[in-house]
Amino acid sequence: MKFTINRSVFANQLNNVLRAISSKTTIPILTGVKIVVEDQQVILTGSNADITIQTTLSAENGKTALTIEEPGAIVLPARFFSEIIKKLPDQDVTIEVHDGFQAKISSGTAEFQINGQDANNYPHLPEIQSASTITAVADLLRDVVEQTRIAVSKQESRPILTGIHMRLADDQLVAVATDSHRLAQRKVTVPTNGQSYDVVIPGNSMTELARMIADVKGDIQIQIAENQVLFQFDNALFYSRLLEGMYPETSRLIPDTADTTIELEAGNFLAAIDRASLLSHQGHNNVVKLSLDPDTNTAKISGDSADVGNVEEDVSFEKLTGNKLEISFNPDYMSDALKSFGQASVLLSFTSPLRPFTLVPTEDQENFVQLITPVRTF
Repeated sequence: MKFTINRSVFANQLNNVLRAISSKTTIPILTGVKIVVEDQQVILTGSNADITIQTTLSAENGKTALTIEEPGAIVLPARFFSEIIKKLPDQDVTIEVHDGFQAKISSGTAEFQINGQDANNYPHLPEIQSASTITAVADLLRDVVEQTRIAVSKQESRPILTGIHMRLADDQLVAVATDSHRLAQRKVTVPTNGQSYDVVIPGNSMTELARMIADVKGDIQIQIAENQVLFQFDNALFYSRLLEGMYPETSRLIPDTADTTIELEAGNFLAAIDRASLLSHQGHNNVVKLSLDPDTNTAKISGDSADVGNVEEDVSFEKLTGNKLEISFNPDYMSDALKSFGQASVLLSFTSPLRPFTLVPTEDQENFVQLITPVRTF
């Protein structure tokens, strides 16, 4: 095996594959990156058993400056190999395998020799036996993931909640995540071609996918099988396993009435929450309180720490209606929720001090909702 390629292009694709490679694995060969050299292309594969990423560098793409002298395959230690590629001195790099599984990496005046493994021992890619493909716009899919993944559970005690629940039907994608303390739900239009799917994809997988498609323009092809999902875009394949089990019914958790509502700018409120949390983070309970009084048309946020002191701030808002209310909540949950709205105007709706409350954008209330459970302080 021997090929020469543009170093920076190769390093970028290597970084994408590294997203799927973990240093902690029970299968030692999965700490490596699989390199397969064919007639006109180099294929890189990385996997951690949950996520598998494959990317292809083609000689037809002039940016790769790829020339292949001899086909072949090898598995090289991923992190070490990546660091070498990043720090090589020249614009191009030549990789050659000789004496079994010895790889020579040369660029300019630098030359490395590293030990590899037999590519035949690397696990095969998952098989997706799906006849239908769903097409989604990359930007839209990334937004859906970013707006819902904040509510994914970090607790392994309920594995199903560590994923994002995705339902595809009737030309609509509904994505939901909850950790029992908060919930995020986003609906978008996606042509489903008469197909319907109900799957739960690990939150970690979707986070890596969102990062990987940050610069992707155009469409992503999605194929769903019994226990795998495949996202195909540009020159990459992104496989993820699906979580097994039934996701809890969440629609009934979202209240459809409100006794008190406040409309405000997400960015301004986020800044106030961040200031209040400076003190709440010093306390043991990490709680801030929002006090709303439509009669006097005032809204205040406050926080205190027995060790440090307290903070109180008037909240600027556009509209306040309903009953007087005092409610306490985790400021980190509120901060995450507000960030998902950007600089939009947001409507907060409350029913009582101990019932979950919702945040929705004033412009698109039907398709995006964040829900937070308050904290009992008495």
